[in-house]
Amino acid sequence: MATGGSAPIKMLHDRVLVEVDQEAGERRSSGGIVIPATAAMGARRLAWSRVIAVGPHARAVEVGDRVLFDPEDKSEVEVHGEVYVVMRERDVHAVAAERLEGGSTGLYL
Repeated sequence: MATGGSAPIKMLHDRVLVEVDQEAGERRSSGGIVIPATAAMGARRLAWSRVIAVGPHARAVEVGDRVLFDPEDKSEVEVHGEVYVVMRERDVHAVAAERLEGGSTGLYL
């Protein structure tokens, strides 16, 4: 991953770097009510993000995949004004990618 003019970033081991979804903030209920990101939820809510970089030992996740993870267990890093999340591959709950359609039965949670 290039960081826009400075040294490139290489993820190590099984680490995964994902970009924080901008639309993950507020959302709408099925009735059309806007729910702000600061609203308390009864249960923990998992989040989807797009993979930007992976370490050499990541086996199930590739750059461009969308992954489901628990935002409570995240480590954020800012690179040139952009916020990213670094996590271990084992902290990913599910992977969504076009390449999985062939022999896969779908998402595993």
